[in-house]
Amino acid sequence: MPFQIEHKLVIGVASSALFDLTASHQVYLDSGPDEYRKYQESNLDVILDKGVAFPFIRRFLNINKCFPRQTPVEVVLFSRNSPETGLRVMRSIAHYGLDISRAAFMTGKSPYTYLPAFNASLFLSANEDDVKNAIAADYPAGLVLPSAIDDQDEDTELRVAFDFDGVIADDESETVFKRNNDLDEFHAHETLHMATPHRPGPLADMFQRLAMMQRMEERMQRRDPAYKKILRIAIITARNAPSHERVVTTLKSWGVSANETFFLGGMDKARVLGVFKPHIFFDDQITHLKASPGGTIPMVHVPFGIANRRPLP
Repeated sequence: MPFQIEHKLVIGVASSALFDLTASHQVYLDSGPDEYRKYQESNLDVILDKGVAFPFIRRFLNINKCFPRQTPVEVVLFSRNSPETGLRVMRSIAHYGLDISRAAFMTGKSPYTYLPAFNASLFLSANEDDVKNAIAADYPAGLVLPSAIDDQDEDTELRVAFDFDGVIADDESETVFKRNNDLDEFHAHETLHMATPHRPGPLADMFQRLAMMQRMEERMQRRDPAYKKILRIAIITARNAPSHERVVTTLKSWGVSANETFFLGGMDKARVLGVFKPHIFFDDQITHLKASPGGTIPMVHVPFGIANRRPLP
């Protein structure tokens, strides 16, 4: 029986993240909404190029192909377009064979307020204001940063990478470190609280639901040893020993784990990202997202917590 939307892992994606809307947006900036509408209507059958989040979304939807009876995941389009100007987006979705049937068209307004209505565990957008406002309203969201598109059909895995603090977990520990920029104080705090799980961060629900997808794959493989798993999850954090223990404590208390976990101790994350090659990587610190190996790893900034607060004047 198919999962009801309340039990699915739902991702809301803006058209600006799913497709390359550079030309369309420039028309809007240069000539205003009326010319934008005319431009979209005159290019209705011109298929939009893939956007930064496209490879991730395409593979994410493939989870339903592995579990056609349950269809445990869903993608909902969230758009500032009107239904009329959004027709080009929907036709592009159909052209690429993406199984996206639900959509919210807001006619110029930000769509993030409707995330709870669709049970969304993540909102991906290239609109910085929309993402920041969603995070401020305590909704899970990420800003898709510009990147080259690398979408190889023969690569059937879905690889998702997360930072830990400020993404999966809250920013309690980062706050301790930022207070005096003192690594020793940070390690002392984490050692003292190593048996205390962190509170969930903005993408904790998404991480836990992905872990549920992994358990479904494990059950499938036990029934059918020929089944090839498609989902790999990595945690890539600047932490190292002894602060690694609290990460383990937190994940264990939630009953989840990652396939691969890297405690880098401040080492450049790009070194690991270049090997893991995620289809999407979430981090709360923009400095960790500046460099991408080859410029082809989709980076998502989660503007949450102490790392994203402006210093007091």
